Amino acid sequence: MDTIRIGELTVNRMGFGAMRICGPNVWGPPRDRAAAHEVLRRAIELGVNFFDTADSYGPHVDEDMIAEALHPYPKGLVIATKGGLLRPRPGAWDPDGRPEHLKRALEGSLKRLKLERIDLYQLHAPDSKVPFADSVGALAEGQRAGKIRHVGLSNVSVRQLEEARRICPIVSVQNRYNLGDRSSEDVLKACEQLGIAFLPWYPLGAGETIKQEKIKVIARKRKATSAQVALAWLLAKSPVMVPIPGTADLKHLEQNVAAARMALSAEDLAALN
Repeated sequence: MDTIRIGELTVNRMGFGAMRICGPNVWGPPRDRAAAHEVLRRAIELGVNFFDTADSYGPHVDEDMIAEALHPYPKGLVIATKGGLLRPRPGAWDPDGRPEHLKRALEGSLKRLKLERIDLYQLHAPDSKVPFADSVGALAEGQRAGKIRHVGLSNVSVRQLEEARRICPIVSVQNRYNLGDRSSEDVLKACEQLGIAFLPWYPLGAGETIKQEKIKVIARKRKATSAQVALAWLLAKSPVMVPIPGTADLKHLEQNVAAARMALSAEDLAALN
C-alpha cells in the first residue's frame, strides 16, 4: 500500500472513515457493538493506519467505540478527529465554530479517545456566525498547548484554506469529492501545489457514484467491485489523495482496502475521466 506524509506522520493512503460504525443516521450506538469493534480491529489487521472520526458522530459514540476497540493503540496508528458541528437531533448538523465550543470539543475528544494529544484535529466546518479566523485560532491555541499535533480543515474553500494557513500550518483538507462530484477540484489542486493531504469524504458518493455505467463496465472487466474501481480512481487522480471509505461490513472493508492494490490502466482512467 502506498504511503503519504500528513505533516510529520506517514500513513497508508487507504484510510478508514469510522462514521458508519455508529447507529443508523450516524446517531446513537451500533446495533451490534461487538461487530463494530471487529470491523475496527480488522481494519488494523489489513494495514489501515489512518482512522478518521469526529465528536459529532453519534454524537460522541464513534470516538468511544474507537477507544473501546483499539486502546492501547498500536504503534503508528494515526487517529484524526474533528470538532465544530453539533447534533441536537438525528439528521441535524449545526455548525458551532465558537472558540469556547471548540476548546470544549477538543477536551471531550481527548478524554473519549484516551489521548493526551490528537495527531490530526480538524475544524469540521466553517460557521457563518463566527469569524473563520477565530475558529482556526482556537485550534492553533490547542496546538500551542500541546493538545493538537497537526491542524486540518474540512468543508472549506481555497480562500479559507489560504486564510487558515496565515494563522497556523495546515496539513490536510477534508472536502466532499468523488468520481461523480468534483466540485472541490480547485481545493484539490491547491492541496497538490502545497503538498497538503486531501481527504475526500463520501468517496463513493454515499453509494450513488458507483451506480454509473462507466464504472460498472470497468468493474466487470477487472473482476472487481464498482466501489473498488471508484476508490482506485481516487488514488490515481492525485498523489495527495487519501480516501477514507467507511463501512460497518467486514466484507466491504476488505474489498475497500484491496482497492489500494488495484492499478487502473490508462484506458480505464480515460473512460472514467
